[in-house]
Amino acid sequence: MADLYATLGVDKTASDDDIKKAYRRLAMQYHPDRNGGSKEAEEKFKEVTEAYDVLRDPQKRAAYDRYGEAGLRGGGGGGYQHVDLSEALNIFMRDFGLGDLFGGGGGGGRQSNGPRAGADVKLDLQLAMLEVATGVTKTVKLKLLDPCARCDGEGAEPGTKPQRCTTCAGQGEVRRAQQSFFGQFVSVAPCPTCRGEGTTITSPCTECRGEGRMRTDHTLDIKVPAGVATGQYMQLRGVGNAGTRGGPRGDVIVVFDVVEDERFERDGEDLYCEVLVSYPQVALGAEVEVPGITGTLSLGIPAGTQSGQVFTMRGKGLPRVNASGTGDLHVRVQVWTPSSLSREERALVEQLGEMQEKPPEKREKGFWAKMKEAIAG
Repeated sequence: MADLYATLGVDKTASDDDIKKAYRRLAMQYHPDRNGGSKEAEEKFKEVTEAYDVLRDPQKRAAYDRYGEAGLRGGGGGGYQHVDLSEALNIFMRDFGLGDLFGGGGGGGRQSNGPRAGADVKLDLQLAMLEVATGVTKTVKLKLLDPCARCDGEGAEPGTKPQRCTTCAGQGEVRRAQQSFFGQFVSVAPCPTCRGEGTTITSPCTECRGEGRMRTDHTLDIKVPAGVATGQYMQLRGVGNAGTRGGPRGDVIVVFDVVEDERFERDGEDLYCEVLVSYPQVALGAEVEVPGITGTLSLGIPAGTQSGQVFTMRGKGLPRVNASGTGDLHVRVQVWTPSSLSREERALVEQLGEMQEKPPEKREKGFWAKMKEAIAG
């Protein structure tokens, strides 16, 4: 996959408006209806539309900036896919509201009549951190539109047939000529009578009332790969709502919501945690228990460890989604000070204070800025 920013000719710091302007300029330049059906122009039109469709979406753009194409797969292969000419034209018309701007045939004519694909279904799926670490198959129940069994999805009472719409003559769309700075062009809109289907039903099915679809319960098994994060998603193609009049099913878009684990802070595949230890443990060295995602881990801290020191446990983080390798677990050791002492403990500490040398007079450069930051936080 080519660099998406280079495809649109913008920098990685480009604003949403800059991306939109760059896409519109290139889309107008390579639109099939302005290039006599040129295959080369068509490919460029699809290429810039693919790039725009990713960079216009904040979640997709963030995933692409961090992980490249792998991040766009969103944990299930559906975050990014090549678009065909029809999809590219739909994206162009959707975002600029120009309809069939160039009106000259080629690949740009709108085909709205006939069967239409069903609507996509968005599903929020909550995951625990342990499920993210190992991957999991979740079974969910949802209601989807299925073809009506009585009319076989036609919408018409058995024994009758849908009739051709007299408003649009079965085309499913109405056209209107208009003048613009390009000359005379034709705008296209779905027929208001048949809603773009090209047919009308005079005897609706008594079961589905002419809709051709009925809402039914479905059970769906969702295989979630390891390493996904909140906001990432996977697109399950062809398992959503049934289309009208025998049209294909839409998709189910599963959006992940990972429940925070209070023991950790997460940065991509890396995890961060803090453990409290006693003064003897850092002074003499010790093996301490550290929380891990799948179980308790053992960390050896050497004698003379300073409070606040960070140890990295390689490969003890989370798996990289759709890629090999595992992140790290970063453990900060913090010395715990008891809030009260017994008489015997106090005597021993006082004795230690008399015996132990004073700490060095050391002031870290920039300590005041760090102190203010810690106080503000």
